[in-house]
Amino acid sequence: MKSRKEEYAYVIDILPPEVALYRLPPKMRRDFPHDVSYAHLVGEDHFALLEVTLKKGAVVEIGEKVYVGPGTRDKVDKIVRRIRYEDLQPQGKENLRMVVRKIVEQKQDFFIKWINTAGPITIKLHSLELLRGIGKKKVQEILDERKKKPFSSYEDVKQRVGIDLVELITDRILREIAGEDPYYLFATPPPTQTP
Repeated sequence: MKSRKEEYAYVIDILPPEVALYRLPPKMRRDFPHDVSYAHLVGEDHFALLEVTLKKGAVVEIGEKVYVGPGTRDKVDKIVRRIRYEDLQPQGKENLRMVVRKIVEQKQDFFIKWINTAGPITIKLHSLELLRGIGKKKVQEILDERKKKPFSSYEDVKQRVGIDLVELITDRILREIAGEDPYYLFATPPPTQTP
């Protein structure tokens, strides 16, 4: 699978240099200055977890959207590596849920298009069943409703089929980020191991 790059990401944790450097493998420690700030981010489009260094003097806040794409970046200096869920500090894991939910809320059009077009993964498994609590009966109800008329918003989904799509998709993305399922609907699979 070709690596999908992020253009923007959200800050989920800010690490003091001594914590960030201690967590790097020894061969990577010597390559990074000991006086820079590190941050953990989650990508906006593919939900990749990133460890980055910040430019000198750059100030970021938890939940802030920053540019991480090619070219000149205003706050991020270098992308050090992709990380796994286990690499996050406890506070970063807590912030991750809040930030992923915020992204899902902001990308309503994308996720409504997904629920209107989602199809089967295998003969026996529909992609809608990957949302926690959605069984075959609820899948059929969703399919019947979207045949009558495509869903138009999160509220429309809630009114017509009684599910909180924001909560279900947030939960699904968090499980994918943590590598808890072999199927990936929204997130880039985590790296097999951190360097």
